[in-house]
Amino acid sequence: MGKGQIGKLEAAISDAFIQFQRQILGRGPEATKTFITQDMVIVRQKKSMTCEEQHLVSTEKGRRLVKEMRVTLRDIFRERMEDLVTRTTGCQVLSSHGDISTRTGEKIDIFILDRNLEEELQENHSG
Repeated sequence: MGKGQIGKLEAAISDAFIQFQRQILGRGPEATKTFITQDMVIVRQKKSMTCEEQHLVSTEKGRRLVKEMRVTLRDIFRERMEDLVTRTTGCQVLSSHGDISTRTGEKIDIFILDRNLEEELQENHSG
C-alpha cells in the first residue's frame, strides 16, 4: 500500500468520524483530516462545535460546560471510536486521547496502535 493507499485509508477514517459525530451531536465538523503517523492515527476536526456550544463558549462558565460535556461524551463513546479505528485499520488501539478547543472549535483525537501502521503499509507497498 503506497502513499495513495495510505491517503485512501486516512479518508475512510475521516468519513467514518464525520458520520459518527453526526450521530452523536446531530452535525458533523466543517472539515476532517486524518493522519497515519507511525503507530498513531490522528483525527483533526475543524469547527466541530454545535450552534449551542458556539453560544455557550462566549462565557467562562460556558467554556467549562462545553469542555466537561465533550470529555463526558468522549468517555461514553471511547470504545466505539476505538472500534471504528480498529475495524478500519486492522490494528488494535492501545489507548486514545482527545480534546476540543473552545476558542477555535477544533477537535483532536489521537489513537495509539499496537504496531507501526505507517511503516507496515509502506513495506507492503515496496515488498
